[in-house]
Amino acid sequence: MKKILSLLLVLSAFPLLLQAQQTQKPALHGKSWMAITGKPLAATAGAMTFQKGGNAVDAACAMLAATCTMWDVLSWGGETQALIYNPKTKKVIAINAMGVAPTGATAKFFKGKGYNFPPENGPLAATTPGTAGGLMHMLANYGTLSLEQVLAPAMDMAAGYPIEAQTANSIERNKELIKQWPYSKKVFLTHAGEKREAPVAGEIFVQKDLLQTLTKLVEAERAALKQGKSRKEAIMAAYDRFYKGDIAEEFVRGSKEQGGLITMQDLAKWKPLEEEPLMVNYKGIEVYKLQQWTQGPVLLQGINILENFDLKGMGYNSARYIHTLYQAMNLSFADRDFYYGDSYFAPQEPMKGLLSKAYAKQRASLINFEKNDANIGPGDPYPFEGKKNPYLKLLKQRGYEPDTARRNFAPTHDQRNGSSLEEYQDRLWRGTTTVEAADKEGWVVSITPSGGWLPACIAGNTGIGMSQRMQSFVLDPSLNPFNVVEPGKRPRVTLTPSMALKDGKPFLSFAVQGGDTQDQNLLQFFLNVVEFDMTVQQAAEAANFNTNQLWLSLGGSKTDDRKPKPGHILLNESTPDSVRNELKKMGYTLSFGDRTSGPINAIFFDWKHGSFWGGSSNHGEDYGIGW
Repeated sequence: MKKILSLLLVLSAFPLLLQAQQTQKPALHGKSWMAITGKPLAATAGAMTFQKGGNAVDAACAMLAATCTMWDVLSWGGETQALIYNPKTKKVIAINAMGVAPTGATAKFFKGKGYNFPPENGPLAATTPGTAGGLMHMLANYGTLSLEQVLAPAMDMAAGYPIEAQTANSIERNKELIKQWPYSKKVFLTHAGEKREAPVAGEIFVQKDLLQTLTKLVEAERAALKQGKSRKEAIMAAYDRFYKGDIAEEFVRGSKEQGGLITMQDLAKWKPLEEEPLMVNYKGIEVYKLQQWTQGPVLLQGINILENFDLKGMGYNSARYIHTLYQAMNLSFADRDFYYGDSYFAPQEPMKGLLSKAYAKQRASLINFEKNDANIGPGDPYPFEGKKNPYLKLLKQRGYEPDTARRNFAPTHDQRNGSSLEEYQDRLWRGTTTVEAADKEGWVVSITPSGGWLPACIAGNTGIGMSQRMQSFVLDPSLNPFNVVEPGKRPRVTLTPSMALKDGKPFLSFAVQGGDTQDQNLLQFFLNVVEFDMTVQQAAEAANFNTNQLWLSLGGSKTDDRKPKPGHILLNESTPDSVRNELKKMGYTLSFGDRTSGPINAIFFDWKHGSFWGGSSNHGEDYGIGW
């Protein structure tokens, strides 16, 4: 009896222990505004914009522009996905600024070149650029400052900024690929012919072509204002110059010269879209994600499944807790891999069924609490929206035999010369970034922009790196009939900002980089806050785990490169031996990392005290400033 009482006392004190947990970085506090992103200089750009009198949308756009100019995580030719809370309407708005497959980008075209998936690098990996248009759309419709004011920090950086070690070293590591593309070589290899051809940390990195492109945007805005155009019309004049004018002409010329497919018509026809976000309610909290052209609904499916279990009673990161989340994520990702795609193209994805509580309960009933289920496959959501599944025959044909070949934990697209787990984790910090902003007027912005990361193929003399997101399409409809490449179609991407409301008011705004791990880490972050009472900084630093029992969305042009690895799990090095041993008995193959938090950036809204809490992971270079 004494032992039982002692155990109960420990369990009852558990939330208090979490609240007292020390963090490596301090929580951010502010009452007027909060600006957090993947690079310190970019966070400063956000702070500068707030100090000019801008709102959270202005600051988010300034941070987006700055991170695009710093290359390592994305560039101006990439894609932008955003959620915006509008305090005037009290609604969450979804911004779809994902580029599309260009003219000629068909499954037949890529198969004819020997690919099972579109390539991961070079001009044939490029969708149309979305970030520039997404930024200008958000600024014109929801910001308050001019494009010139918002682009000022990025233009200053393009004129020359002290490059950080991470980007400089990434250029050096990728220099042989960069040398394939003449415009990339001109920009990145500032010491061509020397032993180290990339810049060194602290060197002033100058981007004349990009500065000229940004200057053209500002010139277009100024000219429109002089003609008596409104602020919004002037920003859209800059938009037109990018997508229909001389910037577009040079972008297309440079792309075609290097073998790309993008045409002037592709750029002129593309536009950012405003959408209704998807939402589910978890214990009174409304959680919002972008639509199924992203992997965002995975998190919504996951929390629907997990709502059926007493997670807090299991204990944070106990073997049973880890196993339950792992199984729930596998069930959700199996559906993602088969059912998600661009909703603007047929066939129509069964999202009503996938996000129903009844479907989640059925999926939850499949979890085996004794061992990992290596044969988890897509479910059948169609009956939950009163329809018959047209793909049952295809699903039966596919089977879901596990890939039993023993492989390194690191996905193929992250392996280079026997890359280690540490190198794999390092790459997860890059390739995407996040932007989080909030202000005292109530505007909240969560963005997960990406594309055009190093090694980037620059389009002519624009200074703009092209996206690599074509690789997220499939060519074989048996893998996913909703995500087969077509001209004008958006690939199903991993990029996934998040927002949560409670009692009709903003509760959390959060996002993370890291490909297929994004919604895995965001799911755990969310549960850390709502189930285990962690502060936003504790939750951002807390030890997460990752599953690779899913089809990879990025890298590798062969089917074998993308196949799931059932039972493989990445744990934090701090995981106790007792938990490790229990997981091994359940059939897991364990790998370990020293930092497994994301990296996550987030804002918590403290309505009791009228302030913001900012959280920024200790995982990478992410940084925040509040006031």
